Amino acid sequence: MRKRSYEMMVIIDPDIPDEEIGNTINTLKNIIEENGGELEKIDEWGKRQLAYPINKKNEGYYAVYYFTGEPSLPDALRKEFRFNKNLMRGMIIKRGEVK
Repeated sequence: MRKRSYEMMVIIDPDIPDEEIGNTINTLKNIIEENGGELEKIDEWGKRQLAYPINKKNEGYYAVYYFTGEPSLPDALRKEFRFNKNLMRGMIIKRGEVK
């Protein structure tokens, strides 16, 4: 299979301690690496105002990941979106194929 390039944005609960935010960011990073992906970079945007309330919160901590991996990698990350209570939202988009 060919590796693909992906971009993933997550919104983390801003009310949890900073250490827990860091742990959540590292958890996603570890999932990428454990599933054979290569992390290019992580952009932490920090706390931002949300366009609409999510779980009765008006702010969220944004992080954007740029990585490459097999087509099955996004499924492993989406599973974490469902089960990690610190993640308010997450979205993964395909940027293209890597040669």
